[in-house]
Amino acid sequence: MQVDIKVDSEIGKLNGVIIHTPGPEVENMTPKNAERALYSDILNLSVAQEEFCQLSGVLKVLTSTYEIKDLLTETLKNSEAKLNLLKDVCKSDEPMLSKLYALPPAKLTQQLIEGVENERGNLTRYLNKEKYDLKPLHNFFFTRDSATAVNSRILISNMASKVRQREALIMQNIFRYHPAFSAGIIDSHIDNNSCISCSIEGGDVLVARHDILIIGNGCRTTTQGIDMIIEMAKKYSENKFHIIVQELPATPESFIHLDMVFTLLDRDKFMAFEPLILRLNKYQTVHIEIDNHKVTSIRDEQNIPSALKNLGMDMDAIICGGSKDPWVQEREQWHSGANFFAIAPGKLLGYSRNIHTLEEMSKHGFEIIKANDVINGLKHPDNYKRCVIAIEGSELSRGGGGARCMTMPLSRQPV
Repeated sequence: MQVDIKVDSEIGKLNGVIIHTPGPEVENMTPKNAERALYSDILNLSVAQEEFCQLSGVLKVLTSTYEIKDLLTETLKNSEAKLNLLKDVCKSDEPMLSKLYALPPAKLTQQLIEGVENERGNLTRYLNKEKYDLKPLHNFFFTRDSATAVNSRILISNMASKVRQREALIMQNIFRYHPAFSAGIIDSHIDNNSCISCSIEGGDVLVARHDILIIGNGCRTTTQGIDMIIEMAKKYSENKFHIIVQELPATPESFIHLDMVFTLLDRDKFMAFEPLILRLNKYQTVHIEIDNHKVTSIRDEQNIPSALKNLGMDMDAIICGGSKDPWVQEREQWHSGANFFAIAPGKLLGYSRNIHTLEEMSKHGFEIIKANDVINGLKHPDNYKRCVIAIEGSELSRGGGGARCMTMPLSRQPV
């Protein structure tokens, strides 16, 4: 199995994708630590898994899917990969490193994802109020955030929260050591010149075209993180390259990433949360142009669609929540109503709960079909010019993300 990394758009037909089915790590949480785990509530695992099975079931019908647990277990069979990962994870805790290194790959994978419990073998450990020496990765089913493919390279994220750094370390080692992958790696842990303020997450990075990135600048992706991307673009881009930066509000928490307010749907369609993306507001849109390994221009743009139009991507807006009621727009944006994942141009995965958004898409020629109908062979997206495959998401959306958040594409066909 050899996977050629190639993602030069958000909408090209999907050839391969990484997912992570949520497991016990999601339930290893209490109301006391939910906020630290970046949740506003705790999820019901059995319901979340049922909903996730619709997402994964559709993907398995339509493309090659790779589970993180399988990839990590296979990677950990390499002793060098195993040791390097544990050195990063355990840092100076030699007893834990030795204990984990002795585990077989499948068991170690489980521990790295689901957490390592405090064994309470002495008084200090007994009095420690933390249940885990190595905390569970509650957010790992949002595979988009920890790594993202940009053209033929993999960008390893530098997560804004320490509780998620292990996700990026796991992805870093998978792409560095797993025999299926041989892509160039842009490692923001290494390439940021040790800048403390440098963070960047995949939910903020959209590949509009091979020469255009759209990046959100907010609570998860800092200006220093984007500066690191600028330096990488200067280094690797032989021709003209564009980075469009959209400032995001710090609150509410549903504005966590750019893909919660803006996603690309088709060659000529995008989904937007209207108040932020299309109306006048205080949040800047900045266009950075790179040519001949230099920044040749930095300037303000009216908004993302205007910047894209100037670069030859003239697109129509579809409004998250519909265009009639601002309250509905806010409610559906909160539940990831703008967060769509394209499996091909004009063929998308999204939550069925956002009924006003789906009604708006239907008005623009998108047929709404149920995920289970695709899984059971009753319907297929190839039979529609445009469609939305609707998955149940009442529980998953409470984790703070949608279909794009839960998918990390490896390869897409050219548009």
